[in-house]
Amino acid sequence: MRNRYYHLIFLFVALVLSSCKKDFLDRTPSADLDEEKVFKDPALVAAYADNAYNHLIDEYARFNAHRGTTSQASDEAVSGNTDVSVRTLNQGLFHDHYERGGAQLNDIGDVWDRAYAGIRIANVMLSRMKAAEPNTIVANQVRVAGEMYFIRAFLYFELIKRFGGVPIFDKPASIFENIDIPRNSYQECLDFILADLTQAESMLSDSYNASNYGRATKSAAIALRARALLYAASPLNNPNNSTAKWQAAADAAALLLDKFKLHPSYAELMNLQSSEEYIMIKIRPPRVIDGFLLDFVMSPGSGGAQGSMNPTQNHVDMYDMQATGLPITNAASGYNPQNPYAGRDPRFYANILYNDVSWQGRKMGMWSQYNATTDTYTYGADFRPNNIIYSATRYYCRKMWPEVYVRNATQRALFNFIFFRYGEVLLNYAEAINESADNVANRNLAMARVNEIRSRAGMPSLPANLTQAQLREAIVKERAVELAFEDFRWYDLIRWKRAKEVLNQPMKAMDVVRNANGTFNYTVTTLPNIYQKKFEDYMYLYPIPRREIFKSNGILKQNPSW
Repeated sequence: MRNRYYHLIFLFVALVLSSCKKDFLDRTPSADLDEEKVFKDPALVAAYADNAYNHLIDEYARFNAHRGTTSQASDEAVSGNTDVSVRTLNQGLFHDHYERGGAQLNDIGDVWDRAYAGIRIANVMLSRMKAAEPNTIVANQVRVAGEMYFIRAFLYFELIKRFGGVPIFDKPASIFENIDIPRNSYQECLDFILADLTQAESMLSDSYNASNYGRATKSAAIALRARALLYAASPLNNPNNSTAKWQAAADAAALLLDKFKLHPSYAELMNLQSSEEYIMIKIRPPRVIDGFLLDFVMSPGSGGAQGSMNPTQNHVDMYDMQATGLPITNAASGYNPQNPYAGRDPRFYANILYNDVSWQGRKMGMWSQYNATTDTYTYGADFRPNNIIYSATRYYCRKMWPEVYVRNATQRALFNFIFFRYGEVLLNYAEAINESADNVANRNLAMARVNEIRSRAGMPSLPANLTQAQLREAIVKERAVELAFEDFRWYDLIRWKRAKEVLNQPMKAMDVVRNANGTFNYTVTTLPNIYQKKFEDYMYLYPIPRREIFKSNGILKQNPSW
């Protein structure tokens, strides 16, 4: 960790701040500047503080150079790209993935690096403001301090949800200080996070003008508190199932109830300029077809390069039937295996692209067809067997692929990264209040909030007589569907300590055969071994990057079994 704390040069600080720019993070990079010079110029100080936001995790496809995401680590999806880093991820060989061929598993090495770099920025800003140095010029000092407390808390949360307890730095280290320090406990880190959020909540406003939209607000700090407490109450971090921890998480989420609204259309959530459901998002302009779209989600049949985000049949099967609200495994649900995509939860159609669905003025083709006369096969535009650039599962991810993106198209669309939205808060509250006490009153409170989400989606309410355990499973499924591909499922499985049970189940796909008369036969199949996943008990915590262990001379202790 030493190198990150010994440099005194800032990267990419703006010399000119344009008042006409809508995004407060949209700055023109300049040459590196010495720290003391920066803190004599209010414009540079503002740019330096804003740069802390750039250290937050703010993209979905980040596991492997735009080809990997937590969805592909969980049971939500597999990657049609089977290069070495993807295979080692599936096999749980995180260290091999991190080191082999110079590749880096971004959810380990990159998160560790970017988090501590961002924490240092926050520490520098807070230290300067507390010292009230004559040459330190900070405009909007109270707000900026609140942002620094929020960002520091957010980055520490991202660290502890992956690694458990980590070293806490609450001030910037000088070149003469020893920064090789032991790890703090998970609880010590959580207490530090909560203290920072208390400061942030007292300093941040509820909203800002258009030029500052996207900054942390008081509600964002509360949402982070609720999320952090939910993780702390979950089985991974609460092995004795203290109901007081669940109640604390419920109380935090309850502060935001009815302060926001669900957006009327679930299908539009990722592509809005603003919404009453958004608590905090990453502002981005409309995108060109770049690595994220081209390499990650777009099918080759639509001009994509690899389309490596392939939802699994395991995930698809979680979408219940709309009319009955029953799972497709229930004989009374109305599900027809030979018409598998009819009548499903409407969120299915917002999240998944499947065979024969209308898309970009054509029908998606995930089928194969055999011609006995010529002894040859033909294939739909979006599928080839044993070909890594076509879907391994016969599905693509619609949620991450705005329809305007197609080869040679000039249209662009917004595609946001959502830090916090109200739908998550409702689910966080429902889970926490259901677990805080096993009684009818709490179950009713939980079901009321889950039913708000289901109503927006066009789904019937949950049955009124669910037990605590039944409601728990309903919330697990609701999170899988409502928050699909939004960077939750992998960490949910980990905090619930369900990853070993779920990820060691066979990963499934759909085989689609086109008949001579144009109809289709559908058969669920098990994916080849290369797409299967492995998870063991020691994987519930990531390994700390080996280079950090080596540099600390044994002071920084590795997580067990890594």
